[in-house]
Amino acid sequence: MSQETLLAFDFGEKKIGVAIGNSLLRIASPLEIILSEIRTIRFNRINQLLKKWMPDRVIVGLSINNISESDRLSKQRCCRFANQLRAYYKLRVELVDEFASSCEAQEILGNNHHDDALAASVILQRYLNSI
Repeated sequence: MSQETLLAFDFGEKKIGVAIGNSLLRIASPLEIILSEIRTIRFNRINQLLKKWMPDRVIVGLSINNISESDRLSKQRCCRFANQLRAYYKLRVELVDEFASSCEAQEILGNNHHDDALAASVILQRYLNSI
């Protein structure tokens, strides 16, 4: 496998956690949290991040096992987000199970601070561990 730069997103309606990683080193690191519910603001920031880091691939965390109605709606929104990244930016996008990534991030942080960027890092690390 050739070296790739990867960006990962822990998608949420109010916040999007962002992480960065490299397939050669196989290490994911939290990058930032996009704090906005306004779609244009969110995608403006994503556009800036994509221009800065020029990732070869994007990873999006997806809740696979949840079956409640609200979870299904969240899953649909997340898939739509991934499809928008594919279509608009012409990126390779992989969906990775994000199950308990926020819980794992909270365990690492040991507090109740915003964990979204660290959760994105957990999701990306799972992907890197699987390739």
